[in-house]
Amino acid sequence: MVDHGDTTGAATGGAADDGTTYPPLRLAIVGYGGAGREIHARLAAEAGHTVTAVLTRDSGRRTQAAGDWPGARLLGDLAELIELRARYDAVVLASPTALHAEQAAMLARAGVPFVLDKPIGVDAHEARAVVAEAAATGTPFTVFHNRRWDPEQRTLAALLARGGLGDVHTFERHWERWRPVPRKRWKENDTAGGGLLLDLGPHLVDSATQLFGPVTSVWAQTRALTTPTEDDVFLVLSHMPGGGLAASPHAVVSRLWAGSVVGAPGPRTRVLGTGGAYLVTTFEQDASPLELFDDDAPAGAHGWLTRGRDREPVPTAEGSHADFYRALGPWLAGDAPAPVDPADAVRTAEVLDAARTSAREGRQIAL
Repeated sequence: MVDHGDTTGAATGGAADDGTTYPPLRLAIVGYGGAGREIHARLAAEAGHTVTAVLTRDSGRRTQAAGDWPGARLLGDLAELIELRARYDAVVLASPTALHAEQAAMLARAGVPFVLDKPIGVDAHEARAVVAEAAATGTPFTVFHNRRWDPEQRTLAALLARGGLGDVHTFERHWERWRPVPRKRWKENDTAGGGLLLDLGPHLVDSATQLFGPVTSVWAQTRALTTPTEDDVFLVLSHMPGGGLAASPHAVVSRLWAGSVVGAPGPRTRVLGTGGAYLVTTFEQDASPLELFDDDAPAGAHGWLTRGRDREPVPTAEGSHADFYRALGPWLAGDAPAPVDPADAVRTAEVLDAARTSAREGRQIAL
C-alpha cells in the first residue's frame, strides 16, 4: 500500500469494495492545459489526492499550477520529473496525443506508475508498444477513459443490465458542437495527433464496446471542414452478437457521430431495442434545439425510456468521473484491478485505425 505516514483525519484517496480506505495519493501531472488542469487536477482533488509536481513549459500555466497547488514542484522536462520519483506515487500524462507513446515509454522504463489520457497513441502500433513496454518492465498503468463514468453511460449500463430495453439492436451517440470558428490549439491544428477522430473518437468507441462488446467491422466517413484535421466524423460499428452488457442475440450496430460544425446537435444518445428505446436529448449544457424536451424531467433522472409517444424517466445510476481517481488507491496497492484495462484502449485504437482506412478507401473494414 502507498504509505504517506499518519493520515488520521485526512481525506481518503479511495475505498475498496470491502470498505478498506486508502491514503490520498501524491500525483505528478504532465501538461497543465485543458486536460491537465481542468479535468485531471480537478478530479484528483475531488477524490482527495494532492498534486505535488507539474510539468509544463508555459509560463501562464506554471503560474496557475503554483496557485492551485502551493508547494508543488514546477518542471519543464520529463527526465527531471523522473529523477524526483520520491515526491509522487504516480504520474498523470495529460500531454498532446503525439507525445503519449514516447513519454509513456520513458515512464515505463523507469518503473513509474502512470495514468495515460486517451488515446494511448496516434495509432494501434503505438498503443501496443506502450502496453508491451509496461508489461516488460512490470510498470502499472491505466488509461483515462473517464466517459465510462458519464451519467448517461452509467444509467444506460444499469438499464441494460436489468433488461429494460429488451433485445438491443442499435446504439447511436452524437458528440456534436456548434463551433464554426475553431479554437487555436493543438487538438484542432496538429495533423499528427489532433482531430476529432483521435479526440472524441476514443470516447465514442470505448463507450460502444463497453456496452456492446467487441467490434467485428467498421465503416467510416471523415471530413475536414474548418480545420487541418477531421472535424466531422461518422462511424458505423458492427458488434459481435452476445457481447458486452446487453447480451443481445442481435449483432448490435453502433452509429457514432462527432462534429464541430453542427448547428443542431443531438439527440445525444438513442438506444433501440425490442422493449423500447433509451433517449438522452442533450449533453453537458451544450446548446441544442432539443433542450425543451427535458424541461419536465424530474430530479434524479437521466434520460427517458420511450415507446412511441409514451415515455418515463430513468433514475440516474450512482457515480461520477472522480470515481476513476478514487479507484487509483486500491489499484496501486494491488487490491483491485486497474480502473480501465489498457487492453481495452488498444482495441479502441485498432477500431480507429480501421476507421481511417475505411474513410480513405471507401469500404467496410473487417476486424
